Amino acid sequence: MAKVDLDILQLVLTRNNVDARMTAKIISEIQEEIKLEQMENKENKVPAAKKKYVFIACDPEGVLEDQELTGYVVQIPEDESEFTATEKITIAAYEYNRTRKGRRNPVKTIAEACEFVPAKFFKDQNVWVKNKEAAFLLPTDNIIPTETKLKAFE
Repeated sequence: MAKVDLDILQLVLTRNNVDARMTAKIISEIQEEIKLEQMENKENKVPAAKKKYVFIACDPEGVLEDQELTGYVVQIPEDESEFTATEKITIAAYEYNRTRKGRRNPVKTIAEACEFVPAKFFKDQNVWVKNKEAAFLLPTDNIIPTETKLKAFE
């Protein structure tokens, strides 16, 4: 339905010799309908689901120190387990591989899925891939150095 400015409507009604009382009545009824529609839209609006990120590595024992690891940052709904992220990516990859483009260039790994599968397939599974290129996993001992240790870096 086309949106019309109320001032333009009032101008058209006065040009066509509609009574001033009738014009005011029509404009007020339209304003009431607009307010009712806006209130209904606010009531029907579903709040956005809270999401959480998956991909943090704290390594106080130094197990990952000499390894070069890469990965992908994904977001999942807050109330779901982190372990479902790979399952959801796999399902999105299966759905993508069923499309015409997916049959020509099927994805075979999680990395390929994160890079090449369009976001709409992930959205259907409630998972959002935040980076299309692999990110380097930087292990940390999870400690902020004190001031005396910072001087040693200089």
